[in-house]
Amino acid sequence: MVVYCPLLESMYGIREVDADVVKHIVEKKVQVFGFCCKHRLFDSSMVVPYGSSEIISVCMNLKLIDCGIVVCDGVGTVVTSNPRLIQGIGARLTGIIRTSPIKSIADYVKGMGDIAINESTAKIDQVEGVVKAIELDYKRIAVTIAGFESTSIKAIRNIESKMGVEVAIFSVCNTCASRDDAIRISSGADIVCASISRIIREVVGSRAIMQLGVAIPVYALTKLGKKLLLSYLTEFGG
Repeated sequence: MVVYCPLLESMYGIREVDADVVKHIVEKKVQVFGFCCKHRLFDSSMVVPYGSSEIISVCMNLKLIDCGIVVCDGVGTVVTSNPRLIQGIGARLTGIIRTSPIKSIADYVKGMGDIAINESTAKIDQVEGVVKAIELDYKRIAVTIAGFESTSIKAIRNIESKMGVEVAIFSVCNTCASRDDAIRISSGADIVCASISRIIREVVGSRAIMQLGVAIPVYALTKLGKKLLLSYLTEFGG
């Protein structure tokens, strides 16, 4: 059971996590940011120093990544070449397992010139998102994979090899990752957010070639991952 999260403490001043705290945070996201609502806000300001959406959006601005594949509430898997949308979606979003279609959010995404893989169902399928990005002729692709979807990593690597593209896999939302998840992540991801997982720290951290942060470490496991993190730091400024 999770009873403490340094990110929640830094963002909300909360030291002890329980069901009431989780409910309060979700309600606040709904009230302030329109989380999972038709009036959802897309604030592209930087929120987390070493967050995946922050890193991807900055590296897109630096022309190191052509597009990102992320998950959005009300839309599902989204393929976008817009760094502001990447950050607007991901700044305060964590751990979505499934979502329902919300037309106004889908319309906003389409209005930015971007694509939901299945607008009518808000399907979440990051592997399918990678395939769609390749069909759209993107060559340098970033994709977020939640810890509970770690089995997708191998499929994405197979597609990458077959199609001759470069895919930066960001492993995110790993608080509840199992040891099997951690092994799959350590074998195939480029950048890994440890969340508050002891297993990720033990299995993945020991293989990292670079680390950002201490309370919630972010690991680079590959040369590509290290390149993206170092490039991000040149813009983030510490």
